Amino acid sequence: MRRVSIFGATGSIGQNTIDLIARAPDEYEVVALSGGRNVAQLAEDAQRLGAAVAVTAFDEMLEPLREALAGTGIEAQAGQAALLEAASRPADWVMSAIVGAAGLEPGLRALEQGATLALANKETLVCAGALVMATAEAHGARVLPVDSEHSAIFQGLIGEDIGAVERIIITASGGAFRDWPMDKLRGATLAEASCHPNWNMGQRITIDSASMFNKALEVIETREYFGVDPGQIEVLVHPESMIHAMVGFRDGALMAHVGPADMRHAIGFALHWPERRELPVERLDFASIGQFTFRAPDLDRYPALRLARSVMARGGLSGTVFNAAKERSLDAFIAGHIGFLEMAETVEAVLDRFESQPGLIDASLTLDNVLHTDHLARTYADEAMAARAG
Repeated sequence: MRRVSIFGATGSIGQNTIDLIARAPDEYEVVALSGGRNVAQLAEDAQRLGAAVAVTAFDEMLEPLREALAGTGIEAQAGQAALLEAASRPADWVMSAIVGAAGLEPGLRALEQGATLALANKETLVCAGALVMATAEAHGARVLPVDSEHSAIFQGLIGEDIGAVERIIITASGGAFRDWPMDKLRGATLAEASCHPNWNMGQRITIDSASMFNKALEVIETREYFGVDPGQIEVLVHPESMIHAMVGFRDGALMAHVGPADMRHAIGFALHWPERRELPVERLDFASIGQFTFRAPDLDRYPALRLARSVMARGGLSGTVFNAAKERSLDAFIAGHIGFLEMAETVEAVLDRFESQPGLIDASLTLDNVLHTDHLARTYADEAMAARAG
């Protein structure tokens, strides 16, 4: 049996992972599950899968989790130290689906055990890509992409020489505001930003889709994972969201990965790799679809994409700065403290402030430096937003 752990089990990626594992219970021994405040779901899934330990990220949720697991024999733990201990337990395959920079340390702990890390957490590579890949190499571990775009690229490169790649195109739905007049964007509300035109997702990722900060993270992640030049990475708005990525080669050929908007494909590919197994996903009917459409992204509408290019040009720890400032500005938008366009303005202000202080962005890429830079960038973001409000 394969030993598996799922970090971020109560989110959409975690739930889809559980769905696949629960379909073949005799194949898997579940080591650990982690979640946030939804301890009822966490406890239910831990019992369903027979997990050894369930961890909530919040200390104050420990007692409710213990009560939900009473009499089951499943350990209940809480907090960062417990999460890292769970990630250090030997496992063959680990799903990293914790949202935000909080997923970095558990992912590194899993790699240090030699596990295959199925990476659904964009921020891990954005904040510390070189550190993550070096850790995997040092411990004989492997990182497999679970973002649908990066899974698509990975699949398009099977059997290919990365040196023959001319371009990589990742697609974006365009989010809630893809057809809005530009003059309306500054007044966009939280409710409007939280409604995706194609599917239902969590609030944070839906807003990141509307601002295209999610795609900006994915551009940086593409560079970090595949090692291509930033100039080789392109973004296309594709409202149908069925072509997830395309890989273009120096002979002019393009390999496109086409599939339904169902994360179980990318998760299942990483779970079963290097095999391909049957998955419970929709089979596309191209005659019914009729056509695919594409358009270039408007950088005035989506300044996050421009900022991603700046981050790749700056290098060093600028990815950590970018992500931390993005997370804090998103918190502030959700709380009603800043407007929709002020998120990108805040991120740019923080990046500029770091660049004006020699040595910060260029510090060596260690976990301590990443964590310090993350904390400092969040502080600078708060200061920038406070100054704007004042």
